[in-house]
Amino acid sequence: MTRGGREKLLDDPERKCIATGEVQPKAGLIRFCLGPDDLVVPDILGRLPGRGFYVTAERAAIDKAAKKGLFARAARQPVKVPDDLADLVEALMLRRVIDLISLARKASGAVMGYEKVKDWLQKDKVRVLIQASNGSERGKTKLRAPDGDNSFIGFLSAEEMGLAFGRERAIHAALAAGGLTTRVVEEAARLSGLRLQIEEQDGGETALKDT
Repeated sequence: MTRGGREKLLDDPERKCIATGEVQPKAGLIRFCLGPDDLVVPDILGRLPGRGFYVTAERAAIDKAAKKGLFARAARQPVKVPDDLADLVEALMLRRVIDLISLARKASGAVMGYEKVKDWLQKDKVRVLIQASNGSERGKTKLRAPDGDNSFIGFLSAEEMGLAFGRERAIHAALAAGGLTTRVVEEAARLSGLRLQIEEQDGGETALKDT
């Protein structure tokens, strides 16, 4: 497995992280490029023009690249780095994951709610189980993720999950097998490295009841 959470494939393009010096598949990295006025810009989709700089999808790596002047070194010129770059990347990745789950829902590849998720689990339709980080632990233990790698996502809040389903909040959700689910898993793996500090703080949050 790569640091981004995916199995390494022989044909996966690889790039070198400017912060760690490691060479790894692009799927586990965040691409950056220079925008107007030589501002460092996160390129979450990897589509912006210009030369790209790659950083491991971890908050510590992005902070290191920003604070140690590694973007300027890679660009071989002075650059401007946003003070909150890691937070910006996390917000963009979160939006990406939410949008993909929403697309899966619209394609009938995702459901939310305890009873619907339970029904899908009983019918072996679930590829990935998603449960809110601030949901009731007692309620969450009643549902079990299917066997297999990357079959559980548990670092999104109930409010964030709700955005994907057009609700105020959601505690339980599930994704069926399919191309969109594969993309959710890939992007969620990148987002997870940016949320370590948030996960450490979850113990002090008030758990929500099942939805």
